[in-house]
Amino acid sequence: MPKVRMFEASDGTAVRVTSVGAGPGVVVVHGGGVTSRLYNRLAHRLGDRLTVHLYDRRGRAGAAPRTGGYSISDDIADIDAVTRGTGATGVIGHSVGGYIALRAAEVLPIGRLVLYDAAVSIDGRFPAGWLPAARAAAEAGDIARALALTSAGINTHQVTSRLPLSMQTSLTSAFLRTPIGAQMAELLPSTLAESQEVIDNDGPATRWADISADVLVAYGVAGPRYYAGLSQALADAIPSATVLPIRHHGHDGINRAPRALVDATVAFLLE
Repeated sequence: MPKVRMFEASDGTAVRVTSVGAGPGVVVVHGGGVTSRLYNRLAHRLGDRLTVHLYDRRGRAGAAPRTGGYSISDDIADIDAVTRGTGATGVIGHSVGGYIALRAAEVLPIGRLVLYDAAVSIDGRFPAGWLPAARAAAEAGDIARALALTSAGINTHQVTSRLPLSMQTSLTSAFLRTPIGAQMAELLPSTLAESQEVIDNDGPATRWADISADVLVAYGVAGPRYYAGLSQALADAIPSATVLPIRHHGHDGINRAPRALVDATVAFLLE
């Protein structure tokens, strides 16, 4: 049965953590536009050998609200609270959660770090051109257009990203009527703020050279092409890092939890 506990971050914020499984602990830092619920399959597939700790980052689901806009320090404080509270020294970060986990590893005693499609910007290779128009559309209240621009800007490998924007917006309007679409629309301001954080911190790969954790840098081969190059650049810069391509899966591969990723993650974290 899942175990639910509350831990307190350094600023007094309560962080709700759900733990499943048995064995050494690992904390999952979820991506943008979603909640920790999307990682339940991963948690249960890891849970026969690891204790998996899931929590929602601030501003979503049952987590504490953000005050004063997005701040990376809030996310790092929450990871600190969860790792200290659970005793876990392993962390899994997906998408922007991978960026947050890397930033946390610069200042927290994280021993082993698994990244999947980590949203880092190295030498301008993370797409940034879509963001101003998406932010303008969101500020104007045109959420369908803003989300269409966001999806096309990030998912550059998809055929739909090359359709006329009017058609993309129409398709997105239909998507917004689904539960996951409604959730992404609700969390769009956070997604845009987190994307801006990533882009504002663009720089050379050597920016990550002080990471002392052992790092497994995985990416979905069927996802956006830029993640392959970013993953290799990260692995080249971090002193103890290896790259793991996950074939036949894209950006959501970690949510689907294929056996290749699950087994490699367990072996790495138990090494």
